[in-house]
Amino acid sequence: MRVTFTANGRPVEADDVWEGESLLHVLRERVGLPGSKNACEQGECGSCTVYLDGVPVCACLVAAGQAQGREVRTVEGLGPGDGGLGLVQQAFVDAGAVQCGFCTPGLLVQTDALLARDPRPSDADIREALSGNLCRCTGYEKIMDAVRLASARAGAGREVTG
Repeated sequence: MRVTFTANGRPVEADDVWEGESLLHVLRERVGLPGSKNACEQGECGSCTVYLDGVPVCACLVAAGQAQGREVRTVEGLGPGDGGLGLVQQAFVDAGAVQCGFCTPGLLVQTDALLARDPRPSDADIREALSGNLCRCTGYEKIMDAVRLASARAGAGREVTG
């Protein structure tokens, strides 16, 4: 089947999509957006988190056909569009929260979603928002620092998205 949807603001089309193919596979292998990572394929780790019509979802659990006619925003779509880093992305770099990078795309999308709904989250709110994202490299403290930094920078008048 053919699946058409919008990815990061541009229309995309994937042909010969098989019935059980995941949105994650289509994004990575057919659309050329490899940022979302394929880790568990069971919706347990959060590495493949993307926005689907503005709601964070695990792309490994979404059948590609479910994206038909919808808006998908991946980690590649969080930046300003000029190849630079967005506020959240830069905060993760500056706080040293990126290690192997496998969990990072999902953490970035979830952080973006958190700050969009609550620009000043408490530590408990941050932990809750990121509870579906597993990181095997860190003790999460630098990730917490990155979210706090992004929140502080957003409060200084910088755009939250990204």
